[in-house]
Amino acid sequence: MTKYKILFVCMGNICRSPTAEGAFRKQLEKFDAEHLFEVDSAGTHAYHIGQSPDIRSQKCAIRYGVDLSSQKARQVHESDFYYYDYIIAMDSSNLDNLISECPVECQNKISLMLDNMPDSKGQSVPDPYYEGRFNDVFEMLNLSSEYLLKSLIKVST
Repeated sequence: MTKYKILFVCMGNICRSPTAEGAFRKQLEKFDAEHLFEVDSAGTHAYHIGQSPDIRSQKCAIRYGVDLSSQKARQVHESDFYYYDYIIAMDSSNLDNLISECPVECQNKISLMLDNMPDSKGQSVPDPYYEGRFNDVFEMLNLSSEYLLKSLIKVST
């Protein structure tokens, strides 16, 4: 069985994208769909390579039953564009960065996270690193993950 491969991307890979990865994994458990997906996260910038997610993101995620502690920040690599089926950016700035670095033949794989939710097309997930909205961001990513998963499971059946 072929697995869907999803890469969640933000700027530094310490707040939004690891939270999206964790929230999506939680949805996979909820819908007993772990066997259908391979999930990872990365950043468009090399600011935090090898570091764990921001402690504030980790503490927030734990309150929702999600453990981010085993994740380590990494930067998007050119091979990711070929390997992953879906590359999901957290905001328009990182979407633009991904598109500018992505080979033309892979650009159809790139989208915005909140495009998965009704009435949120084109909107960005706010960066809690500066804004401190960790709970809001988790809830937004968790809901968007549920919509994403349901749309992919529908596609795969």
